[in-house]
Amino acid sequence: MELSRKAIPYTPNDKPLHEMTIMIVSTSGVHLNDQEPYNTDPAEGDATFRIIPGDVETKDLTVTHSAPKDHYNTDYPKEDINCVFPIDRLREMVDDGDLGGVAEKHLTMMGYSMRLNKINKETIPALVKEVVRSKADAVLLTAG
Repeated sequence: MELSRKAIPYTPNDKPLHEMTIMIVSTSGVHLNDQEPYNTDPAEGDATFRIIPGDVETKDLTVTHSAPKDHYNTDYPKEDINCVFPIDRLREMVDDGDLGGVAEKHLTMMGYSMRLNKINKETIPALVKEVVRSKADAVLLTAG
């Protein structure tokens, strides 16, 4: 059986980690405190994404996601955003010389929406354009 390369969601990268710049893409519902919260209406959800500046301070971030009984408990991320959006851990890796850099921007979504057609046709292509335009060598995917 021959596997198609198109089916593998992986792009080989020969660059050493200590030379790479990493971007976070998360479906955990992280956003800036002053950005519009995600729509948590269970009948609709949210098909949008937010751009988070690379130099963001964790105190300026919060999480909006659907009710914990239906999705995930946001109490811990609200205490330490790094458990779903590990920006400080990436910065520590840069400081230690293990990582080349942290991207100038990061992308987040809520990860729950009943509008899958819109996500597939509009949101994901727009999100991918942001990733491609970035100077990141790789993307760290996180979820809630």
